[in-house]
Order: sequence, then C-alpha cells, then structure tokens
Amino acid sequence: MTGVCDTSQCHRSVEWRDVLNLVHDLDSKGASLRVFDPDVTTAGDLGRLVVTVLGRLADLEHKFIQDRQRAGIDAAKAKGVYQGQKQQIDTDRLRELAAQNMPKAQMDRTLKISWMSVCRALKTGKSPPP
Repeated sequence: MTGVCDTSQCHRSVEWRDVLNLVHDLDSKGASLRVFDPDVTTAGDLGRLVVTVLGRLADLEHKFIQDRQRAGIDAAKAKGVYQGQKQQIDTDRLRELAAQNMPKAQMDRTLKISWMSVCRALKTGKSPPP
C-alpha cells in the first residue's frame, strides 16, 4: 500500500492522467493507494471512483486558476500596467558579434550570458527569459 497525505498536494504536483496511471499500476501489482485526507483507499471500486473524481476536480481547479491569472495579466496589459520583463540581452550587440563570426562560446563570455541564451537569441531574434 502506498500512502498520500492530501489529495490536493498529489494532484498539484502531477497531471491528472498520471494519478490514474499510478492507481492502475498499483492495482495491477496487487497494491493500493491510500489517501489520508480525506480517508480514501483505492482497494475498492468506490475508492478508485473517489480518487478519480478528486483528481479531475483538482485538475479543473488548476485550469480555473490559470484562466484567472491569464485574465488578470491581459487586463493589466490593456491598462498599460503590465509590461513584462525587461529585455535581458542586447540583441543588437549580439548580432554584431555574430556578423564578426565570433564563436558563440566567446559571445557568451563577452556579453556575460549563458551559451544557451546566445543560441536562443540568435535563433529567435528575441531575448530569452532570465
């Protein structure tokens, strides 16, 4: 038997399908999942149903939170309050160095950024997030 203290913690850290796969894998090996809060076990059909419903509800709640966050960001952008992050890399300088055929490893040391950031900025033409 495998134990979980709280279903909301379990469902926040993994996808809903992963929880169902875990329950299925445990069941195929003759084991079960026991949730301590609320007290539910997947040893029976009703327990599997409850864990499935709780998992789906947690997934739905997560999607609602993401939607509200996106709506807030969009509203802030419309008001001009939310600008996003400042550009971290001087892409003009990076392009100059690239035009001089400077190796990427040297560009990253010159601009004091990571090699991967150099690669991303050259590929997209935009500054990657920090």
